[in-house]
Amino acid sequence: MKINNIEHIGIAVENLEASIEYYEKVLGLECYSTEVIADQKVKTAFFKLGNTKIELLESTDSESSIAKFIEKKGAGLHHIAFAVTDVDKSLEEAAAKGIKLIDEHSRKGAEGLKIGFLHPKSTGGVLTEFCGK
Repeated sequence: MKINNIEHIGIAVENLEASIEYYEKVLGLECYSTEVIADQKVKTAFFKLGNTKIELLESTDSESSIAKFIEKKGAGLHHIAFAVTDVDKSLEEAAAKGIKLIDEHSRKGAEGLKIGFLHPKSTGGVLTEFCGK
């Protein structure tokens, strides 16, 4: 697998609008996109910082993975996403190296990207996402 760069850092938030206000008014960043990903039961907001993005994630359903994460661990750092050339191939390579996958095949994510997650139990406790076109 070829990791090209950090695509984004995902942060779970309880209130997307209040969090957007913090990132804009306090940190001086600009939210350039919000999007609802219905099948993931999440609403996102994106900020660009150099070549890396920050993705804020708010649950739209109490049964979503973001809602469960916040309930268990509280709001905060959720995952790190790496840009890869081929998400499916990268998932296969990680599995071949003994990494437990959350997604065996890529699926549609925010901003039209293909995504796939590696389980944090086999990545040193860090939820890891592969992203690509």
